Amino acid sequence: MPSLPSNGIRTLSLFSGGGGMDLGFDLAGYEHHSSYEILEFAGKTLQHNRPNWVVNHSKDGDVKNANWIPIKGEVDFIHGGPPCQPFSIAGRRSGAADTRDMFPEFKRAVDELTPKAFLAENVTGFLSSKFSDYREKLLKSFRKRYNVTVFQLSSANFGVPQDRRRVFIVGVKKSLGKKFIPTSLERFSTSRQVRNALGLPDNGVDGYAPTLRCTLSGPRQTTSIANSTASVDRWTELGIWPHGVSPNRKTAASFPTKNQTYRLCVPECQLIQGFPLSWHFVGAVYQRLGMIGNSVCPPVAYQIAKEIENQVFNS
Repeated sequence: MPSLPSNGIRTLSLFSGGGGMDLGFDLAGYEHHSSYEILEFAGKTLQHNRPNWVVNHSKDGDVKNANWIPIKGEVDFIHGGPPCQPFSIAGRRSGAADTRDMFPEFKRAVDELTPKAFLAENVTGFLSSKFSDYREKLLKSFRKRYNVTVFQLSSANFGVPQDRRRVFIVGVKKSLGKKFIPTSLERFSTSRQVRNALGLPDNGVDGYAPTLRCTLSGPRQTTSIANSTASVDRWTELGIWPHGVSPNRKTAASFPTKNQTYRLCVPECQLIQGFPLSWHFVGAVYQRLGMIGNSVCPPVAYQIAKEIENQVFNS
């Protein structure tokens, strides 16, 4: 992801997490206005990597308390991934009944700031028939002012060695007379397999990694990146052990697994998610893994950002 010159598009980031979306848009040339993230260690991660950014975290990063009126006119674009747990297969899938549903707050920011365009990301469960009423009500409310496009992408098509499928919603202000068309993104294809990406020797079996665990809200402070029994089986087939991820390679090498599969460390999980090793995550191992697993893959965000600039702001 080569860093592109500034395009002057002023961008507000909501639910910023460990910075996957923020990093992708930053490298694509977008001008960072500010980030909002309720988790302190995630906010400190953003501050560590971009000391010049305005990062609101902890109580100040709670979007429910944000007053957007003072910055009206300062933001051209809003992006964010409202918490995925209300729609996640791994969760209870309570949708609007889940107190963690932050789509209403994302929409409030859009309504009050009226940016030229916005991007929201969520899990594929958002498209489930179970949430059809909720989804259509939400999209209908966006469509009052914006031309809205909903589409899915897999990170595996963007050079990320992981089959991570996510839903994206792009809205473009109707007054601009444009609508985002994701065709070029859907045709984008640059694949890379996980053992190759990690520099592991050829064992006759390689492929995409399963989706990394996507939660920081569970009852257990886990250092496992596996989100199902099936994913554990897949990791094992690849000769990689998904449990007990170590903070670094030296520590991982000191604790061989019983079945002699390869034990991962946090920086390697970064690579599997598409983060450069130069991006430093702050916090305990489980917190760092949670930020990685919850993030939009930066290469995916980067390509979306470039396409939005081309279609919405340049054409």
